[in-house]
Amino acid sequence: MAEAETALGYEQARDELIEVVRKLEAGGTSLEESLALWERGEELAKVCRHWLEGARARLDSALAAREAADTGDGGREE
Repeated sequence: MAEAETALGYEQARDELIEVVRKLEAGGTSLEESLALWERGEELAKVCRHWLEGARARLDSALAAREAADTGDGGREE
């Protein structure tokens, strides 16, 4: 992924992707413009996917650490 793309935050990429989809759905663009919008949309989708995969990994790690801490006491109740 290009450095400029990774500099986009999730919300910024998502908002731009929504705008790209809106323009494509509205129609009225030339084939060349539609292709450029489609390509930009694909790039933005990759950025969003990258952010979401990173967030999922962080959540999985935090949940695993919590589970390990919860079971680390041997499950004893006092």
